[in-house]
Amino acid sequence: MKEFELKYGCNPNQKPAKIYMADGSELPIKILCGRPGYINFLDAFNSWQLVKELKEALGMPAATSFKHVSPTSAAVGIKLSDKLKKACFVDDIPGLDDSPLACAFARARGTDRMCSFGDWIALSDVCDVTTAKLIKREVSDGIIAPGYDPEALEILKSKRKGNYNIVEIDPDYVPEVQEHKQVFGITFEQGRNNFKIDRELLSNVVTEKNVLGEDAVRDLIISLITLKYTQSNSVCFAYDGQAIGVGAGQQSRIHCTRLAGSKADTWFLRQSDKVLSLPFRSDLGRPDRDNVIDGYINQNEEDVCAEGNWQKYFTSRPEPFTAAEKRAYLDTIDGVSLGSDAFFPFSDNIERAKKSGVKYIAEPGGSIRDDLVIECCNKYGIAMSFTGMRLFHH
Repeated sequence: MKEFELKYGCNPNQKPAKIYMADGSELPIKILCGRPGYINFLDAFNSWQLVKELKEALGMPAATSFKHVSPTSAAVGIKLSDKLKKACFVDDIPGLDDSPLACAFARARGTDRMCSFGDWIALSDVCDVTTAKLIKREVSDGIIAPGYDPEALEILKSKRKGNYNIVEIDPDYVPEVQEHKQVFGITFEQGRNNFKIDRELLSNVVTEKNVLGEDAVRDLIISLITLKYTQSNSVCFAYDGQAIGVGAGQQSRIHCTRLAGSKADTWFLRQSDKVLSLPFRSDLGRPDRDNVIDGYINQNEEDVCAEGNWQKYFTSRPEPFTAAEKRAYLDTIDGVSLGSDAFFPFSDNIERAKKSGVKYIAEPGGSIRDDLVIECCNKYGIAMSFTGMRLFHH
């Protein structure tokens, strides 16, 4: 297949649209089911690069969940605790612990379930049956992977009345060194961002606390590779083998940190006993439970515990999750890693990161206020590495 005609581009009025290889060669993909669209393919090709690099860097199966060309999360195949399984809605899946790929997907999809609603999925390895069963029951637009077990493929083909978008990519495909894009009829050309992110990148630790344990190195690598494929400005919190909060596309660095930090806080609070024991009605669907949990934690537009509201969601009225209770729970969190795609210009980012349990930071460095940022890290016993490499993605 040398080209594939799309229904339309980013929006229905943008026609005609297609994907193709500029040199006339075959596309490195096979479409096994469905008819992916323009944004689907943007998500597919960005997400595939992310999981491929995670697998190469850490030697573990990886998965990511993408929405609008940024990851909601990314994770590697580490087993989930019982509480995390319940928080991710996967505690009923037999054989989960036997599939590292399924564990990676459960983590990636379970991190920010509201943002992952209607996502695009990428897997670093051949999709197995356990992973396919997890994917089948989620609301998702499509998936890209280097292959599919026959039974797993049939499971996925049954989604969306047989119209689920399933893409197989050649894992050996290597793009040209130079890449091009057009904006307003003007062609841009640049070298591909082939910068390698590995543990050597974290060797320049500039703070008084200068030891990075193996878990911290792993999580910092996850955060940095995630940022490499996240719309800038961006900040990523990571913990226990997964990205737990991504702040993408903000003009201000502190807004990135606040957004990512609030998502990380919500992820931790989802695992609290108070949230795990919420008495949901049996007829309440998974997406609705996600919305209610987010409302319960963050006191959003609707007070889900209010009279006249709680009856729609619960079998009995739950006690509100007070600000003091949430703060006390979050104060027990420690050992979180944080990556930034460019330097922190002010120490307010460190102050916000500390509130979400951050102990390890990787950022490029190079700000005229680096000394103030380092001083703030030293105040809280945070280890910070200067990578010397910016990771903007647009």
